[in-house]
Amino acid sequence: MKKVALITGGGRGIGAATAKLAAQNGYDVCFSYVSNDEAAAQVVAACEAEGAEALAVKSDVARSDEVATLFEACDARFGRLDLLVNNAGIIGAASSVSKLPDDVLRRTFEVNVFGAFYCARAAIPRMALSAGGTGGVIINISSMAARIGSAHEYVHYAASKGALDSFTIGLSKELGRDGIRVNGIHAGTADTEIHTLSGNPDRPQMVADTSPLGRVGLPLDMAEAVIWLASPKADYITGATLSVSGGL
Repeated sequence: MKKVALITGGGRGIGAATAKLAAQNGYDVCFSYVSNDEAAAQVVAACEAEGAEALAVKSDVARSDEVATLFEACDARFGRLDLLVNNAGIIGAASSVSKLPDDVLRRTFEVNVFGAFYCARAAIPRMALSAGGTGGVIINISSMAARIGSAHEYVHYAASKGALDSFTIGLSKELGRDGIRVNGIHAGTADTEIHTLSGNPDRPQMVADTSPLGRVGLPLDMAEAVIWLASPKADYITGATLSVSGGL
C-alpha cells in the first residue's frame, strides 16, 4: 500500500505545495481546508495528475469535532496514516500587544496551537507501534517569528509558534519509542496569500530585501524540507526544528 499523508491547511500556500510534492513522492494525500472549494479542487486535481489519490475535507482544525471528522474521512478513504503535517495556521491582524483584540489572540492560538494538538492527538493512535500502527512522522510548520518575536506587529503569532516549537520537542520525547518521529520547520516569510489576507501584502518582499539570499521564500522551499524530514534520509532526526528562512 502507498503511504498516506494528511496535511492541514492544504488548499493554499505551503500546505498546497506540500500536498503536491507528497503526491510526486509516492504518497496518497488527504488535506483539510476551511472555505475555498475551488482552490481545494485544484490541489486534488494536481495530486491526481501525479498518480496519487487525493481527498479534500472541509475542516477547521480549531474545532476538535471537525478534526475528528477529518481523520475519520481519511480512515474511510485510505485506511492508514504515515505522515501528519500540521500546517494550518493564521497570522492574525497586525497589532501591538497593548491594542491586540481578544478575538485575534484567541483565534490565533486556537488554530496554530490547539489545532496542532488536536491533530497530533488523533494521529497518534493511528501511527503508534503500541496501538498496532506501523509508526509515522509528524511535522509542525512553525515560523522564524518564534525566534525573533515580531514586535509591534505579530507577537501573538510569534508566541503561538513558540508554543508549537515546545510542542515539537515534548511530543518527540513522548513518541520516539512508539516509532513516531516529530520535527518542525521554522518557515521564513513565504510568498503566499496569507499576508494579503492579514492586510500586509508587501511583507514577503520587505523581508526578502533584508535576507542574506535576497529573495522571497516560496511555498515549495518549505515543502521540500517537509518531504525530506519525512523521508528515510532523516530517520535519525526527531525533536528538531529546521530553519528554512533564507538565512534570517
